[in-house]
Amino acid sequence: METIKLCIIEDDPIIQESLEKYFEIHPAIQIQLIAGSVEDFLEKAAESISLDINLVLLDIGLPGMSGLEGIRHIKQKLPEADIVMLTTFEEDKNIFNALCAGACSYISKRTSLMKIQEALFVVHRGGSYMSPSIARKIAKHFMPKVKKKEDLLTPRQSQIVDGLVEGLSYKLIADKLSISIDTVRDHIKRIYRTLEVNSKAEVIRKSLNGDL
Repeated sequence: METIKLCIIEDDPIIQESLEKYFEIHPAIQIQLIAGSVEDFLEKAAESISLDINLVLLDIGLPGMSGLEGIRHIKQKLPEADIVMLTTFEEDKNIFNALCAGACSYISKRTSLMKIQEALFVVHRGGSYMSPSIARKIAKHFMPKVKKKEDLLTPRQSQIVDGLVEGLSYKLIADKLSISIDTVRDHIKRIYRTLEVNSKAEVIRKSLNGDL
């Protein structure tokens, strides 16, 4: 029978107790160690003759060393163990830092105990589990970035559009930017093509509408 040999590193006593009470009644989960910080884990691990742990449930916001910093130390002690982050921190930076450091899953503390338990078994069987909100952030990060046409204007073209909005003539724009009037005309043609418009008035309207 598969057995999850679990370590919980969590400093909130209420959350710690909830996790312990919920998991300990499952016959396939054996809680091997509970620590309130990474330092506490390392101290208890040093006192243990042999650590029989294959999965670590790790918080990020811990006293002393953060969970993100602690991943490396935990991996040194338990190189074969899977690390699952259980945290309130859902910022992209924390998610990717944790995954890059060696965590295989990232779960929000808003996740139900039943779903967290389900995640442990998914990870133990070789998979990875992300809370839906976390998975969406990861998917969004890797989606191709679609640029609006308006974003394709060069800085110089944007300056010329500003001049048009100010009501300046091509000659005055050229003088203001220290470029030739032919260069201004060339940029205007490119602006029309990029924005798919046919007149100066349309360019000005897009700018005034906040579309540029």
